[in-house]
Amino acid sequence: MKFLDHLEEWIIASLMGAATLVVFVAVVHRYLSGLPIPVVQDWLIQINTSWAQELCIYMFVWMAKFGAAYGVRTGIHVGIDVLINRLDTPWRNKFIVFGLLAGATFTAIVGTLGANFVWHMAHTDQTSSDLEVPMWLVYLAVPLGSYLMCFRFIQVAVHFIRTGELPKHDHGHVEGLEDEIAAAKGGAA
Repeated sequence: MKFLDHLEEWIIASLMGAATLVVFVAVVHRYLSGLPIPVVQDWLIQINTSWAQELCIYMFVWMAKFGAAYGVRTGIHVGIDVLINRLDTPWRNKFIVFGLLAGATFTAIVGTLGANFVWHMAHTDQTSSDLEVPMWLVYLAVPLGSYLMCFRFIQVAVHFIRTGELPKHDHGHVEGLEDEIAAAKGGAA
């Protein structure tokens, strides 16, 4: 399970970093292309970066789908649970499990519809306008991200049924900081 957790985090972080780099390069290119430096301007104008915007859009779509699954796993999705938290514990637990299973069902349906769409899209020659990659690769984010999110809903539901605990995101927590503090105290002693 740790491998899947790390893979999910690695994909999200890599897409964020790559999108930031692509946008930065495209903006710098656009700015420098406007400067009246004869040789440099001519050279930069010949470089086509029209694909950068399309690539960033696709990377953000993939990032959002995998980020949503990450949000379910870590408990960072916003929820309105004022009414649920006012219920007696047995009813509260039933509604929480129902909500988690409803989320799993919904994302399974979206994943299945997305997989069907990708399957049919793969049998066409449709490509993206600037990158000219097959569109089924772009749309593959929908079933993969939705099925991962479905798995995360089920994972949280099973954990809640076993322990009665939901994942709670602590905004002040920095992962790995405890190890560094312990190492610093051990080295200072």
